[in-house]
Amino acid sequence: MNVLVVNTGSSSLKFQLLAGGDGRRLARGLVERIGSNATLRLEAGGQGPPPARVAASDHVQAVGCAFTALREAVGDARIDAVGHRIVHGGARFVAPTVLDDDVLAELESLGRLAPLHNGPGIAAARACRGLVARHVPMVAVFDTAFHAGLPAAAATYAIPRELSERHGIRRFGFHGISYRYVTARYAAMAGVTADGATLVAFHLGNGCSVAAIAGGRSVETSMGFTPLEGLVMGTRSGDLDPALVAFLARAEHVSADEVERWLNERSGLAGLAGGSRDVRDLVARMADDPHARLAVEVFCHRARKYLGAYLAVLGGAPAVVFTGGIGEHQPEVRRRICERMDWCGLALDPVRNDATVGVEAVVSAPRSAIRVLVIPTDEEQVIAREVAEHLGRGAASRP
Repeated sequence: MNVLVVNTGSSSLKFQLLAGGDGRRLARGLVERIGSNATLRLEAGGQGPPPARVAASDHVQAVGCAFTALREAVGDARIDAVGHRIVHGGARFVAPTVLDDDVLAELESLGRLAPLHNGPGIAAARACRGLVARHVPMVAVFDTAFHAGLPAAAATYAIPRELSERHGIRRFGFHGISYRYVTARYAAMAGVTADGATLVAFHLGNGCSVAAIAGGRSVETSMGFTPLEGLVMGTRSGDLDPALVAFLARAEHVSADEVERWLNERSGLAGLAGGSRDVRDLVARMADDPHARLAVEVFCHRARKYLGAYLAVLGGAPAVVFTGGIGEHQPEVRRRICERMDWCGLALDPVRNDATVGVEAVVSAPRSAIRVLVIPTDEEQVIAREVAEHLGRGAASRP
């Protein structure tokens, strides 16, 4: 079974065509900066041309560009199924689900809970539906599913119970597809079974979160009812005093909805640094730009605070894993997050850490009681495998 995986971000679209049961990659690509100066990069057979400018003002156009590039690269390669990463599945969607009109409509209703992601993800799914044969199934895999079994103490907000029950309010958690991949890879590297893996995992990109994983299961995570809670992110504030929403609405004479939009789209690193959310740029400017320096310091301070908390939640852990664009490619950020952690026996090897960019590696010092690893994530592999397994179970159940 050949599975085309479409992984939609707030301003990007990653795609891979994966073959058969072994997950062999036929092609992969990335459309970045959707909406302004979009570029497309495609790799097939281990190589590809440099990124090229494309007309992609929205995710629908980005899907069209991706399909055009795929046809040019792999010709008439068969697509047997399309797998979509959908960020928020709510309480209902905790397993891979075939996308039909009813499911898409229900997912659209969840868009208010993940405003930067669910809308683009659904738009991409609808665009794909128009570009593949009607008989080709499309399956959603949900970022929230990995955290569906959070213990009640971790999933519950301390608000009136009747409000939680009436409105389905709980902590959902996100980046679950990435956590599923890095947990399995860590288990393989550590020589343990996946259900024996205990670790603290950081997914650091434009969106950032951290998870405490015990026995291969999520027991705590930083994102909550929406992806706005938790760590400082590219444009999202992360944790703050909830009274700030009403305060800013009154002080600025705007609605609470507008303040929420500011917290999602104008805050985080971009808000602190005066526009730039690119950590590469901010790290390079730290020596001369106090705003860039403060942005990086706040980002790493918040992450280190969660690291200590999650080690406490787990009662200690043998490993800390970094993944995501920042986690995989920014040694300086890893160093700042892990500094002053000698109290629990965690120590980085500065040479290994500085040399590790975008590759799997152990970056802790030999003396460290806690191993620190960099594991590049591959959400597309997880999605393709879950799509194939889901459709295979459906075929097996038919008479």
